[in-house]
Amino acid sequence: METIHKIGRRKTAVARIYVSEGKGNITVNKRDYKDYFTTATLQYKILQALNLTDNAKSFDIKVNVYGGGVTGQAEAIRLAISRALVELNAENRAILKPEGLLTRDPRMVERKKFGQKKARKKYQFSKR
Repeated sequence: METIHKIGRRKTAVARIYVSEGKGNITVNKRDYKDYFTTATLQYKILQALNLTDNAKSFDIKVNVYGGGVTGQAEAIRLAISRALVELNAENRAILKPEGLLTRDPRMVERKKFGQKKARKKYQFSKR
């Protein structure tokens, strides 16, 4: 099996992953994923697609991730891993799709408009 390259995005976070056969090592920005993502919730998000398809110990995954916060980065990695698993085996799609792991979450921060305090908040209006 050659290395598979996939990209996952969430908000402003972008994750590029390289999947190859191995023993289940996951490296994020040249660090172990448990050192990079310290909370159990974020570690679960990264392993979610692998655990659903029973591939937790089958592949080595090298991740480059930048932008956004830690939650956005973890969800970007999850999307990239899900896409890679579908490319490896098309049967994985039926497992991952109902869980919503193949959906790119389109929600982004709304831009601030001129003449306003924030994206939607206005300056106080005075009639007189």
